[in-house]
Amino acid sequence: MRVYMFSDGDALARAAAKEAASKIRDAIAGSGRARIIAATGNSQLAFLDALTRTPDLDWSKVEMFHLDEYIGLPAEHPASFRRYLQERLIRPTGMTAVHLIDGERDPIDVCRAVGGEVSAAPIDVALVGIGENGHLAFNDPPADFDTEEPYLIVRLDEACRRQQAGEGWFASIDDVPERAITMSIRQILKSRTILAVVPEARKAPAVRLCLEGDISPMAPASILRTHADTSLFLDAESSALLAAHPDPSSLDCARDDPERIRRVEG
Repeated sequence: MRVYMFSDGDALARAAAKEAASKIRDAIAGSGRARIIAATGNSQLAFLDALTRTPDLDWSKVEMFHLDEYIGLPAEHPASFRRYLQERLIRPTGMTAVHLIDGERDPIDVCRAVGGEVSAAPIDVALVGIGENGHLAFNDPPADFDTEEPYLIVRLDEACRRQQAGEGWFASIDDVPERAITMSIRQILKSRTILAVVPEARKAPAVRLCLEGDISPMAPASILRTHADTSLFLDAESSALLAAHPDPSSLDCARDDPERIRRVEG
C-alpha cells in the first residue's frame, strides 16, 4: 500500500482526482472502457468535484458501480446514495453506463442482479473511503473477509449509524436505516487498482487501525494492506495519529514528493 499525505483536504482531493483520472484513462486506452466503483459520503465531496472537473476524460467509456445503499430508503431521500451519485458524479459527467443499487426492491434480488453485473468483467479502479469505525463500504466490524458473494445484506452497527447522522444526512440516529446492501470485501479487493480517499480528523483513529494495527475483521480497512495496488490519500488531520506522522507544514501536493510517501506492507 502506498500512503500519500497532504497538508489539507483540498490538496488531497486534487491529487487523488489526478491519480484516479490517470488510472481511468489507462484502462480506456487498454481495453476501450473503464469499469469503476464509486464511493459516497461527505469525505468524498471535494474529491468527486475535482474528478468531475478533470479535462480530457471520456466518461462515455466509463461504466460505474456503487458500493452500498440503505434498504428501504427512497431514491429521492437526501441520504440516498443513488441520489448522491446522480447529483455529484453521473449528471456532471454525463455517463450513462451506471449500475445503481435499488434499496427499495427486494434486497436478495438486487444483490443477485447487481452482483452478476459487477462480476461480468474485472473492475479497473475502485474509489473508496474508510468509515469512522474502519468500515469499507458498509462492511462494519467484524467484517466478513471470506465470502465470495459480490453484494451482501448487512445490519449496520451503532457507530456506523451515528456517523451517518453526524454527517447531517439524517435528523437523528433513529432515522438511519438499520440494514443496507453493500459490496463485499473480497469483491472490492478484486479491483485492479484501489484508491482510498480519507480526509478529516474524525477518520484519524480508523486510519491508525488500518495502517498500524493487525489486519483484522475488527478493522475492515486494514485488509487493503494485502492488495497489490492500493493508494491511500490522507491529509494532516486524518494522518495525525500515525506513529510516523510528519510536521503538517512539511506537506505539499507534489505527487512525486518522497518525503510524504509511506509504503505499508501486509
